[in-house]
Amino acid sequence: QVQLVESGGGLVQAGGSLRLSCAASGRAFSEYAMGWFRQAPGKERDFVSIISWSGGSTYYAGSVKGRFTISRDNAKKTVYLQMNNLKPEDTAVYYCAADPIGSERSATWDYWGKGTLVTVSS
Repeated sequence: QVQLVESGGGLVQAGGSLRLSCAASGRAFSEYAMGWFRQAPGKERDFVSIISWSGGSTYYAGSVKGRFTISRDNAKKTVYLQMNNLKPEDTAVYYCAADPIGSERSATWDYWGKGTLVTVSS
Protein backbone atom coordinates (compact mmCIF):
# COMPACT_ATOMS: atom_id res chain seq x y z
CA GLN A 1 0.00 0.00 0.00
CA VAL A 2 1.06 3.55 -0.75
CA GLN A 3 -0.59 6.61 0.76
CA LEU A 4 -0.29 9.91 -1.10
CA VAL A 5 -0.99 13.42 0.18
CA GLU A 6 -0.86 16.43 -2.12
CA SER A 7 -0.22 20.01 -1.02
CA GLY A 8 0.66 23.37 -2.48
CA GLY A 9 -2.50 24.25 -4.34
CA GLY A 10 -4.11 27.66 -4.12
CA LEU A 11 -5.22 30.75 -5.97
CA VAL A 12 -2.78 32.43 -8.33
CA GLN A 13 -3.02 35.02 -11.07
CA ALA A 14 -2.39 34.13 -14.68
CA GLY A 15 1.33 34.13 -15.37
CA GLY A 16 2.16 33.14 -11.82
CA SER A 17 3.73 30.00 -10.41
CA LEU A 18 2.94 27.28 -7.91
CA ARG A 19 4.79 24.21 -6.73
CA LEU A 20 2.76 21.16 -5.82
CA SER A 21 4.13 18.47 -3.55
CA CYS A 22 3.02 14.90 -3.05
CA ALA A 23 4.27 13.10 0.04
CA ALA A 24 4.18 9.32 0.02
CA SER A 25 4.17 6.81 2.82
CA GLY A 26 4.00 3.06 2.93
CA ARG A 27 5.91 0.76 0.61
CA ALA A 28 9.19 1.70 -1.04
CA PHE A 29 8.57 4.96 -2.86
CA SER A 30 11.49 4.43 -5.20
CA GLU A 31 9.82 1.35 -6.71
CA TYR A 32 7.04 3.42 -8.26
CA ALA A 33 6.64 5.69 -11.21
CA MET A 34 4.84 8.84 -10.11
CA GLY A 35 2.37 10.91 -12.03
CA TRP A 36 0.28 14.03 -11.88
CA PHE A 37 -3.21 14.27 -13.30
CA ARG A 38 -5.80 17.03 -13.17
CA GLN A 39 -9.54 17.28 -13.33
CA ALA A 40 -11.42 20.45 -14.14
CA PRO A 41 -15.08 20.83 -13.14
CA GLY A 42 -17.32 18.75 -15.37
CA LYS A 43 -14.40 17.19 -17.24
CA GLU A 44 -12.51 13.92 -17.19
CA ARG A 45 -9.29 13.39 -15.30
CA ASP A 46 -6.42 14.25 -17.64
CA PHE A 47 -2.78 13.25 -17.68
CA VAL A 48 -0.30 16.00 -16.84
CA SER A 49 3.11 14.42 -16.28
CA ILE A 50 4.97 11.26 -15.30
CA ILE A 51 8.39 10.58 -13.83
CA SER A 52 10.17 7.25 -13.69
CA TRP A 53 11.16 5.57 -10.44
CA SER A 54 14.72 6.88 -10.74
CA GLY A 55 13.74 10.33 -11.92
CA GLY A 56 15.75 9.82 -15.06
CA SER A 57 12.80 9.90 -17.42
CA THR A 58 9.95 12.39 -17.58
CA TYR A 59 7.06 13.01 -19.94
CA TYR A 60 4.50 15.80 -20.21
CA ALA A 61 1.16 16.47 -21.78
CA GLY A 62 1.45 18.85 -24.68
CA SER A 63 -0.64 21.48 -22.91
CA VAL A 64 1.89 21.87 -20.09
CA LYS A 65 5.19 21.04 -21.77
CA GLY A 66 7.68 23.85 -21.32
CA ARG A 67 5.71 25.33 -18.41
CA PHE A 68 5.55 22.49 -15.86
CA THR A 69 8.42 20.46 -14.43
CA ILE A 70 8.07 17.19 -12.54
CA SER A 71 10.76 16.01 -10.14
CA ARG A 72 11.15 13.64 -7.23
CA ASP A 73 13.24 13.18 -4.13
CA ASN A 74 13.30 9.50 -3.24
CA ALA A 75 15.00 10.15 0.10
CA LYS A 76 12.07 12.39 1.11
CA LYS A 77 9.48 10.18 -0.62
CA THR A 78 8.12 13.25 -2.35
CA VAL A 79 7.28 14.18 -5.92
CA TYR A 80 6.91 17.77 -7.06
CA LEU A 81 5.22 19.63 -9.87
CA GLN A 82 6.61 23.08 -10.55
CA MET A 83 4.05 25.05 -12.52
CA ASN A 84 5.11 28.28 -14.23
CA ASN A 85 3.29 30.72 -16.50
CA LEU A 86 -0.03 29.42 -15.26
CA LYS A 87 -3.12 29.99 -17.36
CA PRO A 88 -6.81 30.04 -16.40
CA GLU A 89 -7.26 26.76 -18.28
CA ASP A 90 -4.87 25.13 -15.79
CA THR A 91 -7.56 25.51 -13.12
CA ALA A 92 -8.35 22.05 -11.78
CA VAL A 93 -7.94 19.65 -8.92
CA TYR A 94 -4.48 18.14 -9.24
CA TYR A 95 -3.95 14.53 -8.24
CA CYS A 96 -0.80 12.62 -7.52
CA ALA A 97 -0.63 8.94 -8.46
CA ALA A 98 1.75 6.01 -8.02
CA ASP A 99 2.16 2.84 -10.05
CA PRO A 100 4.96 0.36 -10.76
CA ILE A 101 4.83 1.31 -14.44
CA GLY A 102 2.48 4.23 -15.03
CA SER A 103 0.96 5.54 -18.23
CA GLU A 104 -1.10 8.41 -19.60
CA ARG A 105 -4.26 6.46 -18.81
CA SER A 106 -5.56 7.22 -15.34
CA ALA A 107 -7.26 3.82 -15.07
CA THR A 108 -3.90 2.04 -14.98
CA TRP A 109 -2.61 3.73 -11.83
CA ASP A 110 -2.75 1.84 -8.54
CA TYR A 111 -2.69 4.58 -5.92
CA TRP A 112 -4.12 8.09 -5.75
CA GLY A 113 -4.07 11.06 -3.46
CA LYS A 114 -7.16 13.11 -2.67
CA GLY A 115 -6.07 16.07 -4.73
CA THR A 116 -5.25 19.74 -4.28
CA LEU A 117 -7.13 22.58 -5.93
CA VAL A 118 -5.34 25.02 -8.21
CA THR A 119 -7.26 28.10 -9.31
CA VAL A 120 -5.77 30.48 -11.85
CA SER A 121 -7.50 33.83 -12.20
CA SER A 122 -7.36 35.90 -15.37
